[in-house]
Amino acid sequence: MAVTAQMVKELREKTGAGMMDCKKALTETGGDMEKAIDFLREKGIAKAAKKSDRIAAEGLAAVQTAGNEAVILEVNSETDFVAKNEGFKTLISELASHLLAAKPASLEEALASKMGSCTTVEERIHSAVATIGERISLRRFEIVTKTDSDAFGAYLHMGGRIAVLTLLEGTTDESAAKDVAMHVAAVNPKYISRDQVSQEEADREREVLTQQALNEGKPENIVAKMVEGRLGKYFEDICLLDQSFVKNPDMKVKQFAASKNAEVTKFVRFEVGEGIEKRADNFAEEVMNQVRK
Repeated sequence: MAVTAQMVKELREKTGAGMMDCKKALTETGGDMEKAIDFLREKGIAKAAKKSDRIAAEGLAAVQTAGNEAVILEVNSETDFVAKNEGFKTLISELASHLLAAKPASLEEALASKMGSCTTVEERIHSAVATIGERISLRRFEIVTKTDSDAFGAYLHMGGRIAVLTLLEGTTDESAAKDVAMHVAAVNPKYISRDQVSQEEADREREVLTQQALNEGKPENIVAKMVEGRLGKYFEDICLLDQSFVKNPDMKVKQFAASKNAEVTKFVRFEVGEGIEKRADNFAEEVMNQVRK
């Protein structure tokens, strides 16, 4: 029986096991869902899979550079305590080195890629789950390349709660690139420059600002001028180059870069757990559930 993507998805939802493990289980059992579940249990993969319903919103983000290549990644765990575990930190370092060497094009490709002669990234993570005792997942990563004439800036805030990787072209001054990375960590811009803001987003903000001004009772003949001024402030809030530099508020980030004969061409900012909906547990209910067991 041919194993379909839908079958793999269904088995993942039932067991929490990894994609490649599910595909292998279904292949080995001829597509029989129940036998595939037993297959995963027999292989010990279900030990890790049982933790799949827990929300992994803690963890660490990290940056690793090697010559003209760098990788930024986020690996999640269930608790901040595990994020401080040396075994967890070792796993992140291993994953970063592997990603730089393998250069997978997607997360799916990364999880299926071989670490060593017989272990995939997904299997290595499962092994860590079994050892550490919490759900762990490689959430995202990005690989950035530069030339010999450019500089990477790497910065970790709060030990890896926030990680930033910047690329400055036209300079090899890594300290300057790191200063920009520190700024990105603190201010969290969405874009590098105004030309990256879509016309749709700019028009939507202009419409909102226009309505605000009218609601304030401003005369229509001056609303347009007011809106353009406020729109400029909006761009300063979201565009890196227009922002006041945190280490010297008297200059903009673009002026700081220019003082180094450089141009900021890329930044990547990962904040651990951003966008993950954390479950709000009822402590009393949790205690009662434990008592009933």
